[in-house]
Amino acid sequence: MEPMTALLAFSAAAFLMTITPGLDTALVLRTAAVEGPRPAMMAGLGISLGVLFWGIAAALGLSALLAVSEAAFRALQIAGAGYLFYLGLKLLRSALLGGAAQAAPKEAQQPRGGREWLLRGLTTNLLNPKVGMFYVSFLPQFLPPGISPGAFGALLAGIHGAMGLAWFAALTLATRPLARLLRKPAVSRGLDGALGAAMVGFGLRLVLEGGRR
Repeated sequence: MEPMTALLAFSAAAFLMTITPGLDTALVLRTAAVEGPRPAMMAGLGISLGVLFWGIAAALGLSALLAVSEAAFRALQIAGAGYLFYLGLKLLRSALLGGAAQAAPKEAQQPRGGREWLLRGLTTNLLNPKVGMFYVSFLPQFLPPGISPGAFGALLAGIHGAMGLAWFAALTLATRPLARLLRKPAVSRGLDGALGAAMVGFGLRLVLEGGRR
């Protein structure tokens, strides 16, 4: 496959992957609605950095360890499930006790939302073994012979990450007209509850899988 053909083919596939709803989309939407646009985009940036890491790792063959080592894959599953449980239960607690809803309006604009949500998006992506397995099986198909796999893999992952950022920005902008409604206590608690339940559900699925498929 020629480099330009590979770029175009990967870009088309990456676009479809980007707009497919998932946990990343839910995380950014909830953050935009409850925390504000800056924390939402920082979470999106963290997710995109995770995608870049997985892309480079897959291109270099590092994340192929997940494809051949049951123990490595299971360890990542358990770590990812534990992190999803932590985030999910934290959001459920907020939904039940009204922590996010009772916060002062200025709280969402404070600097704590930046680095905290960047790390949250990054960690959520890195601890998702499905992302690693996807890149291991998907990315090598778009690596032309005779070109540095690390550099070209980073380019492809960068394209995917940039698409993700653009998509997250569009989602964040879409919540702005409804910002006042979404900040209402009942609505914000409902969003926390829905995302918290989804995260716990994803975590349970990882635990119950018992190994890679």
